[in-house]
Amino acid sequence: MPSLIRILNGPNLNLLGQREPEIYGRATLADVERACRALGTDLGLDVSFDQTNHEGQIVDWVQESRGVAAGIIINPAALTHTSVAVLDALNMFDGPVIELHISQVHKRESFRQHSYVSQRADAVMAGFGVQGYELALRHMAHLLG
Repeated sequence: MPSLIRILNGPNLNLLGQREPEIYGRATLADVERACRALGTDLGLDVSFDQTNHEGQIVDWVQESRGVAAGIIINPAALTHTSVAVLDALNMFDGPVIELHISQVHKRESFRQHSYVSQRADAVMAGFGVQGYELALRHMAHLLG
């Protein structure tokens, strides 16, 4: 069984640490990636970490993960609320999927409270800040046994 965990990040997360720090905090995506790679090593998991501002790229990464990755942790950002294409791609992936949001989306605007991705996710994490990434990685290790 593969030990690769894909961590996929959607639009605007490249500006983490700069964009709305009162909501998303001051840590950068590079900080999050370093923490996830270190924890992955401790858990015996290989971690790949990617970010894009393009919906089709996320679809491509999910499709490429089939038969290669053991699980996917995805922060689809704004695509959460709009992308049936991302949902369809995730539905073709056989391993566990964890949906992740830095902010507590249920305390925000009403449009952010609907998620297409949740229809496929085995777990949803929201509101833990960037620490949610490490929590999601630990839960993924648990799901994989």
